[in-house]
Amino acid sequence: MDVGVYTFTTDRDMRPDRFAVEVEQRGFTALMLPEHAHIPCARETPYPDVYGGGVLPDFYQRTYDPFVALSFIAAATTTLRLGTGICLVALRDPIHTAKEVASLDTLSGGRFNFGVGFGWNEDEFINHGVPFKGRHALVREKVEMMKAIWAQDVASYDGDRVRLTPSWSWPKPVQKPHPPIYLGGNGPVTMRHAAEWADVWYPTSPANDPNLERSIPQFKQMVADAGRDPDAVRVGLAPAAADAARLEELAANGVDECNVAIMGGDDRELLGNLDALVEARNKALGH
Repeated sequence: MDVGVYTFTTDRDMRPDRFAVEVEQRGFTALMLPEHAHIPCARETPYPDVYGGGVLPDFYQRTYDPFVALSFIAAATTTLRLGTGICLVALRDPIHTAKEVASLDTLSGGRFNFGVGFGWNEDEFINHGVPFKGRHALVREKVEMMKAIWAQDVASYDGDRVRLTPSWSWPKPVQKPHPPIYLGGNGPVTMRHAAEWADVWYPTSPANDPNLERSIPQFKQMVADAGRDPDAVRVGLAPAAADAARLEELAANGVDECNVAIMGGDDRELLGNLDALVEARNKALGH
């Protein structure tokens, strides 16, 4: 099992490029960054219990743009995989996003993971003028259109929600046919979508099955039912915390990649938490 990190890097924290160097030096596989362009003050949408519930942490309001931060990370590292965990595709222009993904994958030497999600905060959708209902189908079409842009010299797409007339767009990603698509979310709708078109199902820890003991067999069956090879679709997890015992259990349950949240009130706490994960990883996996 690959072990990496995700974090909400903000303007109050260690610079993302400096943190990425620390992550890479400790032998972690990947560093994933979330996306929230803004948080409406109205806060009509409750903070989901699966993410912690209660008051929304203020780091949601202060995250860097992930593609800008990841460009700094790509320049500061050599082997670390870097990615969005996750990108709110429903709220983005897919043509610009396809260009950003291809540019990052090219400039990083093919190290980009494209994590996408459907989004949970309806307040954000209102300000972007995007209907919250129907976002699942919208994300699917936008990803399909981006795949066309990455794969075709003259790209076009004709969906129900998004369209692209025959167009040119370079660079193409280094990874073929495209960077791996991680689909975040742990509900049954997301599982079905991941089984049908993602490269990696990438949930947070489900409350009723936090280590995916039951969920992975269910997901693999869904992949087979969709006419795909279950061994070709990976399973990831993005838990808020994981000790050695949990990492060992996740690996035994068939999780391919675990990216653990690392946060800290200051640099010392941040790196201390990172070192604690190193110890847990080494104990669990014999690194």
